[in-house]
Amino acid sequence: MHQFSLWRAAIVMGLVALLLGSMTVRVAYLQAFAPPKAVIWAERQQFETRPLQARRGNIYDRNGVLMAGTVQTMSVYIDPHFMYEQYQKAPRNLNQMDQDLAKLAKLIDVKPDELIAALGERYDCRYAKVIKNQGEKTTQEVLKLKIPGVALEPMFVRFYPMASVGAHILGSCGGEGDGLEGVELKFQSELAGRAGYKRVEKDARRRPIDIQEDDYVAPKHGQHMVLTIDANIQTIVEEELIEACQHFKAQRGEVVVLDPYTGEVLAMANYPTFNPQNLGDSKPEARRNASIMMPYELGSTAKPFIAGPALAMGVTRWGEVWPINSISYNPYGSRLVKDVHHYGPLNTWDILVKSSNIGSCLIAERMGNSRVYTGLVGFGFGQRTGIELPGEDNGMVQPLRNWTHFSTESVAQGYEFMATPLQLARAFAVYGNSGRLVPVTVVKGMLDADGNVIARKAPLKLADCPRAITDDGVNMIRRILADVPVRGTAAKKGSRFWNIYGKTGTSHVSNGRAGYSSSLYNSSFMAGAPYEKPRIVVAMVIHEPDPTLGKYGGTVSAPAAVRVIERTLGYLQEPPSPSLPLPPAEVASHLVNYSPDAYTKLTERVDD
Repeated sequence: MHQFSLWRAAIVMGLVALLLGSMTVRVAYLQAFAPPKAVIWAERQQFETRPLQARRGNIYDRNGVLMAGTVQTMSVYIDPHFMYEQYQKAPRNLNQMDQDLAKLAKLIDVKPDELIAALGERYDCRYAKVIKNQGEKTTQEVLKLKIPGVALEPMFVRFYPMASVGAHILGSCGGEGDGLEGVELKFQSELAGRAGYKRVEKDARRRPIDIQEDDYVAPKHGQHMVLTIDANIQTIVEEELIEACQHFKAQRGEVVVLDPYTGEVLAMANYPTFNPQNLGDSKPEARRNASIMMPYELGSTAKPFIAGPALAMGVTRWGEVWPINSISYNPYGSRLVKDVHHYGPLNTWDILVKSSNIGSCLIAERMGNSRVYTGLVGFGFGQRTGIELPGEDNGMVQPLRNWTHFSTESVAQGYEFMATPLQLARAFAVYGNSGRLVPVTVVKGMLDADGNVIARKAPLKLADCPRAITDDGVNMIRRILADVPVRGTAAKKGSRFWNIYGKTGTSHVSNGRAGYSSSLYNSSFMAGAPYEKPRIVVAMVIHEPDPTLGKYGGTVSAPAAVRVIERTLGYLQEPPSPSLPLPPAEVASHLVNYSPDAYTKLTERVDD
């Protein structure tokens, strides 16, 4: 038996004291002087912060139809480090791991070799996502495999139940759930909400053991949004636009449907379109909302915005006869103005109904550039509408100082200024209400917790909107344009049930400095109905139709636009119109090929 040695005990106690002192010094050093990386490393060893994803808000149409929603799916992920660690312990082995991974690969439709190789490259990783967006059936089968290190993680996925309907308004979301276009992008912060997190304390084997109250922040889910769009009208519009563009082999087309009293967009469509659920299947140009982004020269649809102010200002009367004695007009000797048909002298009424370029130029000359410019700006041209969608273009109206005497004739025919289809629809809505330029909106508001729609801003009353033209000007132009589908450039394109007022337009496509194309056209038609008290305004523009099939707005765009009107008013259960009143006597005596009996027959309503 060894005798107690004071010397040996002193040595042992000294070593213990030295060790404890060293550890104390090390801890003190780490607490006071440790590099940030060491602190972060220690935190990571002891704690894990897990994000809590916020659910993106839904988007509904004006009637509560879901147009964009969020569904919860599951993603499968693996902790490769933990998996290798577990399979290296008896009774498991690495061969069994490969077999189990092969079963998993077959279940989630992944090649086994690829999955095993990918995990082998990341054997020291603690998190590897292998597949996303799995349904409940698949995820339950995954759990039944009971593979160590394989787990499920909930995730939210954007879902568009109506596929391509309203795609250019809604926009789309990227892989991370952020908005890319449309209202998804414009209202990203409101729809996305705010993610939360929980900070979990872990043991040495990285198992969660505790979570403090201060370490949990619940996610704030996104707000639900209600649009002004009516999904049924949107569907009607898209069907008619696609049919018209494909029939005339057009490059693209747009349609906008507005409520003329509120400025609410009831439908907005573009061709070609895309499915926001499958962005990879579409080209960037197909996702561009041309209705607000791509202005064009209007052609003859500009004429009511010249003649309207002229009538309101007393520059002309609707019965005034203008001396149009030839099919061509050459006021300055270097720029020829031509009409498609020569009717002889025309009164102001028939200058619009028959769409006389010469007559429109004569009216604009009498007005003068200053009043023509003031009229166009008063209708909102050259200005954004303020719609709640990203990327809206201003359009273009040249500053008055840049106008020349050639501008008078160009603008009177719808050239030398540009507008988007939405700006055209908004301007034409002036003739559907009492002459007011209404603000345009596509968003009704957000839903509160009780399901009430909370408007983003108080709507303007119609009387508070800026006046673009007097009531007299509105009434005169609307009555004149009601003749366009009866005996004008859209003759026999009217409705059997409702009186429609509208204007056709056909413009040459600009080739820039090379001038205007002789074979490419923009064919358009804007209309409102019913004439007696308009409920909707429609602007349809079809770009570059095959000219061998049709090029004029009355041929290409008017029939489709009228079908939109008939189907929409039928859906809205609008009562049929009464017979359209005859033109006033002071006008009728100078109308081209006018017969009261024939006119009455053309405007008779049918019962259905």
